Amino acid sequence: MWCKQLEQQHRRDYAFATLRAMESRIHVITVAVADLERALEFYREGLGLDSAGVIATEFVGDDETPAGDIAMFHLDGTLILALYPRTELAKDAGIPFGPPKSGEFSIGHLVASKGAVDALLAQAQAAGATLTGPPHDRPWGIYSGYFRDLDGHLWEIIWNPRS
Repeated sequence: MWCKQLEQQHRRDYAFATLRAMESRIHVITVAVADLERALEFYREGLGLDSAGVIATEFVGDDETPAGDIAMFHLDGTLILALYPRTELAKDAGIPFGPPKSGEFSIGHLVASKGAVDALLAQAQAAGATLTGPPHDRPWGIYSGYFRDLDGHLWEIIWNPRS
């Protein structure tokens, strides 16, 4: 009996030891939007990010299957910012569609100076974003300010003098 238990424990230990840890990187951040064209215009025209526009329109959805319409911005490195309709993201993820929630996470964008923080916040505001307050020095040594995009997603524009 103990031999069988020992063998089972060995198999569990081996399986655990051979599992690979998740690699420490993110490739895609998808934000749910109420109006894909409006959000695309905000990010492309208002903030100056480059995108081919709405793609995958040939994948038509229905009440249960998500449509493919999505806009993507290839950022520096390998990171992609994707805009996807809220209704379609809920279907794709298999979660209930509900009212929008914001402020549960923020997307941070590092810039080279305090002036760049101020300028980018002004640019976002001119494009229709809502500032949450004026940028200011934080006790931990950074200078930053926040805005909400057209769908309420929270962005922090950050200057860190130590980086």
